[in-house]
Amino acid sequence: MKIAIDAMGGDNAPEVVIAGVEKARDANKELTFLLYGDEAKIKPLIHHDERLTIIHTPEKINSDDEPVRAIRRKKQASLVLAAQAVKQGEADAMVSLGSTGALLAAGLFIIGRIRAIERPGLLPTLPTVDGKGFVMLDVGANAENRPYHLLQYAIMGSYYAKDVRGVENPRVGLLNNGTEANKGDKMHQEAHDLLAAAPGINFVGNVESSDILNGPADVVVTDGFTGNATLKAIEGTVRTVMHMLKGAIYEGGLSGKLGGLFLKGNLKAMASTFDISSYGGAVLLGLKAPLIKAHGAADAETVYYTLLQTAKMVQNGTVAKVADYFDAHPEVAEAKTAEKA
Repeated sequence: MKIAIDAMGGDNAPEVVIAGVEKARDANKELTFLLYGDEAKIKPLIHHDERLTIIHTPEKINSDDEPVRAIRRKKQASLVLAAQAVKQGEADAMVSLGSTGALLAAGLFIIGRIRAIERPGLLPTLPTVDGKGFVMLDVGANAENRPYHLLQYAIMGSYYAKDVRGVENPRVGLLNNGTEANKGDKMHQEAHDLLAAAPGINFVGNVESSDILNGPADVVVTDGFTGNATLKAIEGTVRTVMHMLKGAIYEGGLSGKLGGLFLKGNLKAMASTFDISSYGGAVLLGLKAPLIKAHGAADAETVYYTLLQTAKMVQNGTVAKVADYFDAHPEVAEAKTAEKA
């Protein structure tokens, strides 16, 4: 398996990228990496170059670059050339810690969509209180969605949950403002009906944002705007709660510190439950090859887990399975035609 790496993307690149790559290479003997970036900065960081190839790139896409313009103008950027390698079949997948917008643009304009997928969705893995986690899409690749887009997300998310997360029969939930089937606006009601009728989908109905961390579904589907807002609300709430707990212990005098000492193990377990670094990056599902975006501030450990996540997608042929599903179920594609009519 060959994975193309945008070695210059992210806040702490290329140091954390190379460290994560070497750890993944040592853990999986089937992995080979193509490292795109500034050779003068990358080469000194490599301990040994087994199954690592550096492709020097004179340009990089910065976080403040306009995504589409940068993809079109910076033809020799590390992110662009890594995506080109996937398109040309020189690599099986691509990973970057760089600009989300630029990566989405590269995925759409360079790698390309699966024929049946109109709008690829961004899928991260999020924590649940029981530690099992769940996946949610879309969380920001699209500002607006139609009901049949959410149906496509459910199908793609189900295959991802099976192949990468090992869930035998993933439960699919539609994020809505109530669990009853008639809740939500017209778009959500139509999406509910499509999901309920879709073959091969274990649809469990509507789920509410107040409950998703309790794990009512393994795959949560929603439009990109709502998904992005929900994701940020979860991340912000977890950070705030952990900060408040820490403050209560350190500012609670002797009794607070003693209590914190007794609760140290429980607090560590709680922090571990909501540490999403082991889940890897967010996948742009719906493209012709796996494209994974790790957080710009990710450390080497997160890069390592992201690369193992990527390898599972390649190894299990997740993208091909999604394409085969739509070929085998033309009635699902007809849902789009019927809606537009």
